[in-house]
Amino acid sequence: MRRPKDSLPPPPELPNFTIEPDADELRHIEERYGDTGITRHAVTLDEARIDQDAARVVRRLEKAGFHAYLVGGCVRDLLLDRAPKDFDIATSARPEDVRQLFRNCRVIGRRFRLAHVLFGGGKIVEVATFRRKPQEEEEEGEDLLIRNDNVFGEAHEDALRRDFTINALFYDLERRQVLDWCGGMADIRGRVIRTIGDPTVRFREDPVRILRAIKFAARLDVGISPEVYESMVDNRGELARAARPRIFEEISRLLRGGAAHRSMWLLWESGAMGVLLPELAAFLDDDEGNAGAGARFYRRMGAIDRLTKERGSPDDLASWCALLAEPLLEYTTGVRDPQAAALELLDLVVERIAMPRRIADGVRRIMAVLPKLAQGRLGRLARTELAAPALDALELELLARGRPTDMVHTMRAELGPVEPAPEPRHRPRPNAGPRPSRRH
Repeated sequence: MRRPKDSLPPPPELPNFTIEPDADELRHIEERYGDTGITRHAVTLDEARIDQDAARVVRRLEKAGFHAYLVGGCVRDLLLDRAPKDFDIATSARPEDVRQLFRNCRVIGRRFRLAHVLFGGGKIVEVATFRRKPQEEEEEGEDLLIRNDNVFGEAHEDALRRDFTINALFYDLERRQVLDWCGGMADIRGRVIRTIGDPTVRFREDPVRILRAIKFAARLDVGISPEVYESMVDNRGELARAARPRIFEEISRLLRGGAAHRSMWLLWESGAMGVLLPELAAFLDDDEGNAGAGARFYRRMGAIDRLTKERGSPDDLASWCALLAEPLLEYTTGVRDPQAAALELLDLVVERIAMPRRIADGVRRIMAVLPKLAQGRLGRLARTELAAPALDALELELLARGRPTDMVHTMRAELGPVEPAPEPRHRPRPNAGPRPSRRH
């Protein structure tokens, strides 16, 4: 298995923010954190990028006597000079405490209870109680898969149960300090993905972390530490044990966010694609034998990234069409019943990664009419909910082939109001004959 190419930018010149505590600070550490191995870093984050509603939630929780911090991705992104998409809060308050403090709050979830504080425009600030790894999961054993992650704990325990060091940083708004229990600030400076603890243990606890490592490396344009990447390769087979709906959602996220090209390259290079989408991986493994299928595939992924940067992520249906185009074309070319062949392949994907049936059916229908779309005809899709994603799929295909996309913009302008397609009571098959045998 080849290693990722060394094409990362040099680490930024960041100052050392570590605080040398005086007597008052030492007393504060002892009272608030105890002997937990904390390192605190004095930073001045861009106040304009900190969501003021999230800041108000933190301050009200603190005023009520609870500990509360900005956590996770928002802290990471601010330190990397990126605009965070969401602001999450971790607190010592229980979900019921949060609900009593905020009238605009609802508690969601059964196994993993969270408080959502609601603001205008549909904004949600997520508030989670500090959690720790359950005792029974800490015992050694062959099966490390986490099945229960809903035990309340302390701030340092919450940090140490997270996946990667750069995602385990807490920001104290009042003192303007980053709280670091696991070396995350050093990895922010080094622009590297590193697990908290032994990567083999962490990936066996939750194999989806392999996909998350790929996502963060691609989106943030950072490296993966050699020991973590080696463990990803060695433990890629564990992905077959993960919850299938989570696999589908994580692959969908890899297609969003403007880094589909690098995400899919890492997915293939690490061997994870061979576990989850072996039909696609086979094409990329034998690019020469498949007449340049790999080059066409990566041009489609690049087209997704281009559209994402220009106007936001394409419809998920369109992105999945681009992802599966090569194996679908192989399955449906030169056969008597292309629709049945496409259904056969998509059934494999549905079974392996829990792709929702509506997505699978939409991909099949859009790919079937793509040649007509290229001639400027929407046909029966014109008045259905598939019209918009079909045009996105066409635009991606034209961009990947280096062709003008003017016709897509014209078709969008001419498209009238879109009506939802009725949900079929039973999933129709393209023919009534026997189902074709599956390919292996």
